[in-house]
Amino acid sequence: MSVEKRVIKKYPNRRLYDTATSSYITLGDVKQLVLDNVDIQVVDAKTHDDITRGVLLQIILEEENGGSPMFSYEVLTQFIRFYGQAMQGMMGPFLEKNLQLFTQLQSRMQEQAKTIYGDNPMVNAKMWGDFLNFQGPAMQNMMTSYLDQSTNMFLDMQNRMQEQARTMFSGFGFPAYPPSRDDDKNPPK
Repeated sequence: MSVEKRVIKKYPNRRLYDTATSSYITLGDVKQLVLDNVDIQVVDAKTHDDITRGVLLQIILEEENGGSPMFSYEVLTQFIRFYGQAMQGMMGPFLEKNLQLFTQLQSRMQEQAKTIYGDNPMVNAKMWGDFLNFQGPAMQNMMTSYLDQSTNMFLDMQNRMQEQARTMFSGFGFPAYPPSRDDDKNPPK
């Protein structure tokens, strides 16, 4: 069963039109729809092209330019460097899976807080602030450890893929292909 997405049209004058409410909305309203877990699709009113990703990136850009950015210089430059690389196709799913796991962790922590403190939003907001101030370094260490493990798994997968490619293409004798250490011990007959 598929859920129909809420269609928002973007006109050449850069205005956004919500077809569900038959009214013009702002980029802030689109952000709120995302925060409310509404599935959206933004289409160019003239060409009917799907421009959802571009609008979502625009929201992220505005968030990054305001307040406290989420992405450091290093993260952004690494994103740029992955474009055009062999591993580009794997980076999106890798990040997506890590965000899913992070969201699940956050949900579990919120559920545990609800069982202890009930459904009082003021207590929960204050409690989370206090918790993060007190446990921030421990949480950061836990996330660093998780990301290190995730990175090691990713590098291990990359090494296995390289080894499989080396094995698969070893009989073709590509001139620029460096032999593996095993090839030195067992030269072709």
